[in-house]
Amino acid sequence: MSNATPPSNRDEDISTSPGPLPYPNAGAIDRPHRGVVVTGQNAADGPKAFYIHIEAKPGKEDDVIQMLRDIYGCVLDEPGTGPWYGVRYSPTTFGIFEAFPNIAGRDAHVGGGGGDIFRDNERMNALLAHPAHVYRVDILFSKRVFA
Repeated sequence: MSNATPPSNRDEDISTSPGPLPYPNAGAIDRPHRGVVVTGQNAADGPKAFYIHIEAKPGKEDDVIQMLRDIYGCVLDEPGTGPWYGVRYSPTTFGIFEAFPNIAGRDAHVGGGGGDIFRDNERMNALLAHPAHVYRVDILFSKRVFA
């Protein structure tokens, strides 16, 4: 195995992004939409997270990166928001993964500045090909311990 190419040095095919399947009506990028679609349940209390799938309109990728920076700036002052990651899967596909110690922390985050950004339908319609898909998820395992 010493001759194997490390995964970080392999050529990647970013045409097959990880994460959710593309939005079912992805061809209608100029149609007005709600800023987000939320799926999943709160279920029992415990460690929670959001996975948010974001698809930029062509030519709006840098604006989506700025939007992610703006959201990141909001979460820095949220005591109930744990690890937060803004990621890019492909030239137009982005994501956010953010973790919370419980439902109350996640709900407080939704009511904060990051939630306000997603509630700005005018901005979301200008930047996103379709509504951001917010998945409510339960954290099963974590290396990080919430204090």
